[in-house]
Amino acid sequence: MSAILEASNISKIYDEGTVRTQVLTGLDLSVKAGERIAIVGTSGSGKSTLLHLLGGLDTPTSGEVWLHGKCLNHMNETERGAMRNQYLGFIYQFHHLLAEFTAVENVAMPLLMRPKVSTTDARKQAIELLENVGLGHRLDHRPGELSGGERQRVAIARALVTKPSLILADEPTGNLDYDNAQSVFGLLSELQSTMQTALLMVTHDRNLAALADRQLLLRNGHWENY
Repeated sequence: MSAILEASNISKIYDEGTVRTQVLTGLDLSVKAGERIAIVGTSGSGKSTLLHLLGGLDTPTSGEVWLHGKCLNHMNETERGAMRNQYLGFIYQFHHLLAEFTAVENVAMPLLMRPKVSTTDARKQAIELLENVGLGHRLDHRPGELSGGERQRVAIARALVTKPSLILADEPTGNLDYDNAQSVFGLLSELQSTMQTALLMVTHDRNLAALADRQLLLRNGHWENY
């Protein structure tokens, strides 16, 4: 099976004045359709930096990232944005919902960025997905009117509404208590499996990582034996 996403010899260095910090060194990674991968590591190990590079939110100092056979490094920001909108969904530890918009408006937004999708169609698909995550009764509530678990469910719906090939999740349950974390991850896993979307998840929680098909340990910018 061919890979959805491939990273080859990825390194990232940040230069701040005379200080040079090597965050990642020579990483390779391949993600196949429907696969569930957990990247585990302590704070500061480079997990979030790697996810930003894989999602085209930043560019590596050296190495290449390929998404559906196209190299993100060789694109401008507009082209990378179009690739993200077409193929990727993002979930963060803090939901990053827009406070002034309702749940259904937040979920519909990625679809409205596509030129050929009408407001009516985007809303219809957003409502369907919100119903799937158990929030059909909260469609017109704004983030401030929702609980932490509900906000993260809205974030999951937003990530999946475009039917992406791959979800990139950065500590998706890290801001929730144990029961909410289990519930949200169970929901994410169920939807990911049903939609045959690949999942690449960054977490410090080894119990959560154990539920993935494959676990990778990132330490000081290198892969190590898990």
